Amino acid sequence: EHMIHSIKTSAQVALYTEVDMLNIHKIREANNEIFKAREGFGLTYLPFVVEAAVQALKEFPLLNARIDGDNILINKFYNIGIAVAVENGLIVPNIFHCEELNLTGIARAINDLAVRARNKKLNPDELTGGTFSVSNFGLYGVTAGFPIINQPQSAILGVGAVKKRPVVIDDAIAIRPVMHLSLTIDHRLIDGAMGSQFLQRIAGLLENYDITQK
Repeated sequence: EHMIHSIKTSAQVALYTEVDMLNIHKIREANNEIFKAREGFGLTYLPFVVEAAVQALKEFPLLNARIDGDNILINKFYNIGIAVAVENGLIVPNIFHCEELNLTGIARAINDLAVRARNKKLNPDELTGGTFSVSNFGLYGVTAGFPIINQPQSAILGVGAVKKRPVVIDDAIAIRPVMHLSLTIDHRLIDGAMGSQFLQRIAGLLENYDITQK
């Protein structure tokens, strides 16, 4: 019912891009064992994506807004919903004030929400109040998809699996780990140009990720 309401409420447009994940792939390879030993779970690509999304949202505030009647309400905080598959369904708990967390903090929050969601230990208030959502269907090996906006939000980011692909770099073919990102926007509030710039900003932040600056 919520998804049908979303389709009927907003004019939904989907955008898509590819991201060269070689830099982040190297960072994960170099740090994953130490991270897992310290935290008790592995370092995935998703925290990097969420961190980049929050940075891009700060630069494109309408992506973190919602429509309330004839008004546009721009949120000054960043509550990021993480879609989690559970038995017989899907729920979207939120990381509240994600802008206050570093990469490790985001990774911990994602893991915590996923574990508690699957064990039915989430609090009801964790399922409301989100300002932007992320759907990680790449977890299941799916390359690309176009998720439905989680109302009353104005956009949702879709994260595909990272897979090695041939790409052209400086007129030469190279094998790189590539991630496909999609963005569904509410065209009542966000036009294609802004949505494209936002999506490309996330891609740029990921491709040029500098762990020494974190």
